[in-house]
Amino acid sequence: MDFTNRTAIVTGGAQGIGEAVAARLAAGGARLAIWDLDLDLAERTAQRLGGGAIAVRVDIGDWSSVQAATAQSADALGRIDIMVNSAGIAGANATVEDYPVDEFRRVVDINLMGTFHVNKAVVPHMRKADYGRIVNIASVAGKEGNPNASAYSASKAAVIGLTKSLGKELAGANIAVNCVTPAAARTRIFDQMKQEHIDYMLSKIPRGRFLEVGEAASMIAWLCTEENSFTTGAVFDLSGGRATY
Repeated sequence: MDFTNRTAIVTGGAQGIGEAVAARLAAGGARLAIWDLDLDLAERTAQRLGGGAIAVRVDIGDWSSVQAATAQSADALGRIDIMVNSAGIAGANATVEDYPVDEFRRVVDINLMGTFHVNKAVVPHMRKADYGRIVNIASVAGKEGNPNASAYSASKAAVIGLTKSLGKELAGANIAVNCVTPAAARTRIFDQMKQEHIDYMLSKIPRGRFLEVGEAASMIAWLCTEENSFTTGAVFDLSGGRATY
């Protein structure tokens, strides 16, 4: 996939699916800004990718942090053509009746409000250029709801709704806004989960294995291409056969 002369921001790009996507975009010639809360890790990733990639520390749950990171990235890259929002957290595993209120709010602040912040920040740059590709990472949990993961499931369902709304708002411009709904991939996000929840997720995947980050990166990268010129406001399945719609 050719990303020559294109610029991209990948949130959560220092590791996991975000890192795999960043590597795929870099391999196609894109100039990158790696956004992550862990600046040291982001810098190591940017150095490994090469091509003038930069690292930016950002807390996507904080609007002022996102604004500053957007300005820094636009100044360094010259413009913003592509945004892949991969940053997110799993949150605690507990039933709704036992779920800590503050923890539920924290998950929503990062997964939903963070996605809103990131999308809101880059849209003016894409409108000005009449070009853009936005991909938000949702989850199959946002379609089906995982037990003992209500905050995560609800926040990812909201990401799907946000993506559909923004896709319709920007349909008259050359800006595509889509999301993907991955099943679980074995990344550091597993460190936030109980083993019984990990086992549950695996049991629901008909392919009988977890998603590989490279598989996710392949689909996401295509959604970032100029060739993806018609589809917008859509949800792309990465669930290994789990999703029923």
